Amino acid sequence: MKATGIVRRVDDLGRVVIPKELRRTLRIREGDPMEIYTEQGGALVFRKYSPLGAWEELAEPLCRALWENTGFPAAICDRDRILAAAGPGQQLLTDRVPARGLLRRLEAGEPYCAAGRGLPIPLAEGGEALLGAAVPVPVGGVLLGGLLLGAEPARNRWPGDGELRLLKLLADFLRAHAEA
Repeated sequence: MKATGIVRRVDDLGRVVIPKELRRTLRIREGDPMEIYTEQGGALVFRKYSPLGAWEELAEPLCRALWENTGFPAAICDRDRILAAAGPGQQLLTDRVPARGLLRRLEAGEPYCAAGRGLPIPLAEGGEALLGAAVPVPVGGVLLGGLLLGAEPARNRWPGDGELRLLKLLADFLRAHAEA
């Protein structure tokens, strides 16, 4: 755990204000759910809650299965980070921040298939892997994250309709489990 040197007092209702600088750095927005737990030694930990983040054990095998069955790099992200990835360059994607263009596509609420059209969108901020297809996972009108497939423009390989249908099927599965 990293010390910040910032001290805050608990008010009479038991609230603690998270400093603006930390909220900006950690991308905590008003209304974001926070998970609270304790660690050995008495540490109290606040962590952004992500329903998809709770499925990290499922995310890795799901990405691996997508990659093995489509031949395209696969990833699952929430709004703040790429939870898991499989395929070439997977270690360069996992735990990275999703690119702004990718988040805009997911927030639009519609499945996206690049199919070689327009400017390529990176999967992660500052990354080289490019987005080929994306399907959002919304629950109750709130975007939880998305299922992603990469593209290989150098080899003129882009996910098509079949891959997009597969992503939609898996997104429906994740959505149903999040609603349960």
